Amino acid sequence: MSENLKLSPLAPKTGFPKLPVISGVTFSSHAAGIKYKNRLDIMLASISPGSTIAGVFTRSSTRSNAVLDCQEKLDIPKNKEKGFAFFVNSGNANAFTGEAGNQSVKSIVKVLSEIIKIPKSHIFTSSTGVIGEPLPTEKIVKSLSSLKNSLSEIKISDAALAIMTTDTFPKGSQTSVIIDGKKVTICGIAKGSGMIAPDMATMLVYIFTDAKISQPILQKLVSNISAKTFNCITVDGDTSTSDTLLIAATGKSEASELTSQKPLALKKFQGGLEKVMLDLSHQVVKDGEGATKFIEINVSGAKSKKDSWKIGMSIANSPLVKTAIAGEDPNWGRIVMAIGKSGAIAERDKLKIYFGNILVAENGWESPSYNEKLAADYMKKQDLIISIDLGIGRFKSTVWTCDLTHSYISINADYRS
Repeated sequence: MSENLKLSPLAPKTGFPKLPVISGVTFSSHAAGIKYKNRLDIMLASISPGSTIAGVFTRSSTRSNAVLDCQEKLDIPKNKEKGFAFFVNSGNANAFTGEAGNQSVKSIVKVLSEIIKIPKSHIFTSSTGVIGEPLPTEKIVKSLSSLKNSLSEIKISDAALAIMTTDTFPKGSQTSVIIDGKKVTICGIAKGSGMIAPDMATMLVYIFTDAKISQPILQKLVSNISAKTFNCITVDGDTSTSDTLLIAATGKSEASELTSQKPLALKKFQGGLEKVMLDLSHQVVKDGEGATKFIEINVSGAKSKKDSWKIGMSIANSPLVKTAIAGEDPNWGRIVMAIGKSGAIAERDKLKIYFGNILVAENGWESPSYNEKLAADYMKKQDLIISIDLGIGRFKSTVWTCDLTHSYISINADYRS
């Protein structure tokens, strides 16, 4: 858990899940002293030769040096006889650090390449933390040998701890699917708590599977699933400079290769991958800085998919909506406001608003059946569902957010201290 932060009330009651070993992947973590002493803040995932790598990244115009490096490397042809690596540091975003930031990435990649003996183009780095401060590269470089010497297939939980910043709990998820009678395993870890808004995938996410799958197919799956998981969550409406999702498929499963010629098998794998990505995205929202409520927003009856998403995100990002929910106030007028400001097509007299199964508004007015006390009681729940039926089309979207409390201000007012 991050310093001085209480565990989120929305954290999984069972704690960090037991994640399975993924054949072909080992992990290590180390306390390099980037921001705090004696706290895990760097991690390495070493990935076997012949693996497939895919990823999605922030579209921020001020994205970090590590993100730019990763994006460039995804397009470079790979040597199948060599392994891969994901390296991550927390405590410093290495963003908006000029040429010094570029040199930091190059220095870390160069030394790591020499230590674990893989091409520099096979090493993908990520940095998360404070923006605009030079990365203490020397501390990291001095720790790389320790990372290499402590690699283990069972240390993924430590890796999840090492990538945290203002997170109050490490995030992990896993599942498996059966393909041609053989098991394919998928697991992943994530970090994210603040500066969370969709514009790629989200935050930092690392997923591992033993599936056999080509890079183009894996990339397409990850991009498509991100659109309905990580791109449908928001904590505060701010998109990070460092958002990265990387996935490695080692091909070590005994199941046959997933190809477009086997649509049923591919669909089953897609379902498993979506389950893990959706779970991780929800955990990020549930660890939203200061969050006390987890909110699902369903928008249906829209003229287009884009409109349904825009309205959902307009509601989810509204400070007025989020603070009303924090105060357990069923102020449905703020929902009306957020629909209207979204820029999407909506007709006042056709839309309906629900809190849970309580019909709040319809026909351009408060519903005759609306009961304020029932709505107020509903708002006391920890998990809430708000539904809007626009009544003008057939498209729908679901997005997820959290409330906005005094704690969010407290955490971010002294984030650099």
